[in-house]
Amino acid sequence: MHAFILAGGFATRLWPLTEKRAKPLLPIAGKPIIEYLVEKIPAQIPISISTNASFETDFKEWLALLPRKDIELIIEDTKHDDHKLGALGATREWIESKQIDDDILLLTGDNYLGFSMEEFLNAYQDGTPLLAAFDIGSKEKAAAFGTVLTDDSNPDTIAGFEEKPKDPKTSLVSSGCCIIPKAHLPILVEFSRKHPDNVGGIFEEFLRRGIPLRCFRFTEPWLDIGSFAAYLEAHRLLIDQQTIVHPQASLVETQTNGCVFVGRDSVVAKSELTDCVIFSNCHIDDCVLRNCVIDENCRLKGVDLTGKMIRAGTVLTN
Repeated sequence: MHAFILAGGFATRLWPLTEKRAKPLLPIAGKPIIEYLVEKIPAQIPISISTNASFETDFKEWLALLPRKDIELIIEDTKHDDHKLGALGATREWIESKQIDDDILLLTGDNYLGFSMEEFLNAYQDGTPLLAAFDIGSKEKAAAFGTVLTDDSNPDTIAGFEEKPKDPKTSLVSSGCCIIPKAHLPILVEFSRKHPDNVGGIFEEFLRRGIPLRCFRFTEPWLDIGSFAAYLEAHRLLIDQQTIVHPQASLVETQTNGCVFVGRDSVVAKSELTDCVIFSNCHIDDCVLRNCVIDENCRLKGVDLTGKMIRAGTVLTN
């Protein structure tokens, strides 16, 4: 088996945080999102990560610091969203260029998966595609995602899919984690030529061709980090009512509440922080910050902010 992680999206909904940074490299509790995925993949499974030319340097710098060294970086030669190959197109190009003849563990690099990867891999039956589906807990919440319909008589068998249905029939949603057997790679390659950005569509194509699909259900935390609110929710989930301060950062006469992370070389003085993420090299003095994300190299003094995402290098004084 070979793991392939898709990490080339431009994530415009999270600008300015992702204006010059790949979303999978956004830190949560001081660790990039994608690193949580990499740590779950067993050592015997090689990993390839696909990104675009805009983020090549950032990914190389991250990989240089990573203990695991069997990771190959695949660079898509594009620096604009409208020039991208598409997620499935990038997968096809990797399969063809590297002549991949293994089962593929396909992952999206901006998702947090709380379940055991070992348990997921053990659920795989050789030759049958397997899709991880998160039980989000209510059909109302499921309406915002692609839902996974299972066979009434066999809940481990997938019967169909619905994309953001108005009236969902299930609370199971697709999680961006799947296994595609090597026997079905030619179908993926063929399908991707007409549908290069429709990763979920390959499973509908399998069903159309009469190929059975299996469902791995899980209720452990899953986060699709596609918005400011989702990013803060991931931060709250992983920090869990703690204050985490980088060893090379400092808090001086500062009160913290809820989930707070302060990055390397940042200094916060005489302030009040509630559910905040503060990136590296920020200087914050006499501020009240609630539900805020402060990007690197910011200088804030005497300001009261709630629910704000502050661009890198911002200077605000009052």
